[in-house]
Amino acid sequence: MLTRKQIDLLKLIHTRMEQDGVAPSFDEMKDALDLRSKSGIHRLITALEERGFIRRLPHRARAIEVLKLPDALSREGFVAHVVDGGAPEKPVAPANAVPVEAAAMALPIMGKIAAGTPIEAISEAVRNVAVPGTMLNARSQHYALEVQGDSMIDLGINDGDIVVIREQNTADNGDIVVALIEGHEATLKRFRRHGGMIALEAANPAYETRLLRDDQVQVQGRLVGLIRSY
Repeated sequence: MLTRKQIDLLKLIHTRMEQDGVAPSFDEMKDALDLRSKSGIHRLITALEERGFIRRLPHRARAIEVLKLPDALSREGFVAHVVDGGAPEKPVAPANAVPVEAAAMALPIMGKIAAGTPIEAISEAVRNVAVPGTMLNARSQHYALEVQGDSMIDLGINDGDIVVIREQNTADNGDIVVALIEGHEATLKRFRRHGGMIALEAANPAYETRLLRDDQVQVQGRLVGLIRSY
């Protein structure tokens, strides 16, 4: 089963090839699907490839072959095409959400996030986790991270927990966010703005608040849920 965004992208590629003989660019895909960045398109394309609807052709830069369509689209007619659409320059994560059952979705776990000393920035998925659909906003992209460390323990976020993150690049005071520091370190902290400075607050008295310039911190998402295994 595909998500609505995956179906929309597959239909867009197929329709444009039928009408114009050329595929939409990544920018056109992004705008058509109302996504904030091309990284979302990268994830959707990877998911479609993993599910056998398309394949990226080896030894051909930015080439994609459309192999099949979902039943709902197949009834409209289908002919396989090779699509030059702008493949990503580096490995990308699986799709953000794949339906598992009515009450759950599968999200990629994008590595570990530091609740302590910042670690390297998240780059690619390592496995999937089933997440209750009630945690997710259908109009947003989501991913999951494994917590490493105890700096947020007073808020009930423990080492080894899985946190569910909604992708966004802004935050309100008091939000718990994934913050990218100076472009290469990622951490999970409470966000507060003080004039032109950003405070990243721990929830453990053993850790000091980090005060950074606004241009040193990039918000990559906000905590919307937590999953714990016993």
